[in-house]
Amino acid sequence: MLAILNGILTALYDWQFENLVFLLAVLILLFFFLLSVPIGLSFSLVQDYTRTHTSLRKNLDEVKRLSERSLAQEQEKQQILAAQNETLERLVQERTAALNESIETLKATQDQLVQKEKMASLGELTAGIAHEIQNPLNFVNNFSEVSADLVAEIEDERQRPADDRDEGLVDEILGDLRQNLEKITHHGKRASSIVKGMLEHSRTSSGEKQPTDLNALSDEYLRLAYHGYRAAHKTFNCQLVTDFDPALPPVNLATQDIGRVVLNLLNNAFYALDQKQQTAPKGFQPTVWLSTSGGMSGGSAAGRSATNAPGFVTLVIRDNGPGIPEDIIGKVFQPFFTTKPTGEGTGLGLSLSFDIITKAHQGDFFVDSTPGEGTTFTIKLPVM
Repeated sequence: MLAILNGILTALYDWQFENLVFLLAVLILLFFFLLSVPIGLSFSLVQDYTRTHTSLRKNLDEVKRLSERSLAQEQEKQQILAAQNETLERLVQERTAALNESIETLKATQDQLVQKEKMASLGELTAGIAHEIQNPLNFVNNFSEVSADLVAEIEDERQRPADDRDEGLVDEILGDLRQNLEKITHHGKRASSIVKGMLEHSRTSSGEKQPTDLNALSDEYLRLAYHGYRAAHKTFNCQLVTDFDPALPPVNLATQDIGRVVLNLLNNAFYALDQKQQTAPKGFQPTVWLSTSGGMSGGSAAGRSATNAPGFVTLVIRDNGPGIPEDIIGKVFQPFFTTKPTGEGTGLGLSLSFDIITKAHQGDFFVDSTPGEGTTFTIKLPVM
């Protein structure tokens, strides 16, 4: 019996020992299993971190390389831009110097052309003055010769005996002599005024304005311009028609400048009439009309817009010449524009005249023309 019990206990002990070892083994496996999960996760995280770190390092290196490359390229661009800027600046300086030189040359050329225009105007005026002054000088010379003959007759009469002298003849001769001296004085003053006008015209205009009789000024320059043109064109003849407003008030203007304007317009009219006369049918009578008035007058778009304000006087110069074509009438006041052949005009006369009227005198300047019939220039000037 004891042997059976001992056998049972021994068998039970062996079974419990084996189960305990198995249980322990199971617990150990379970422990390692549970421990392997965080360890695996840790290893996985470490691997991910390693890969991420490696990738970031590569990216950082790539960014650094690209940055260095971009910086090098930017520095290269800056160098190229600096070189280009230097080249451009040099070219700009060269072009600016060339442009300044061209401008100076152009200014010198313009000054020469303006001087040429003034000298041409002065030459035409001088020719007219020479013709005008010749008339009073002829009178002075003629009356001086006659007066000398009259003095000789008186001397002859005085040499006769007192009883044979004709005192009535002597008185008559003295009366004639007095009249001759008065005429000599009159024409001498006329010649003096012409010379004075010539000297005033030859001076450089100061632009100073003063009350002026526009009628007298226009009439004076009309005759001077006509005789000046005829001095250079012997076969030219023209009818001059004037209509001056006797009630015209004094006009505040620069006499020399307005005189140049009138002279230029008249010379242009004479030139146009001379050209038309060469081809016009027989019976054509070249005519220039010059008039003044205190009223208003319209004008073409080629001039300034009409000013209907009071206080203006009007000067009109009209001719029955060939007229101005419609396609160029808008250009007549432009500098250097001329319809005359090369060498006969600078294209500055009307441009300078336009500036004198509109800018220096705050007036208006118009042009109207009908091809084949004639041209009309209208000037409006403020009274004071």
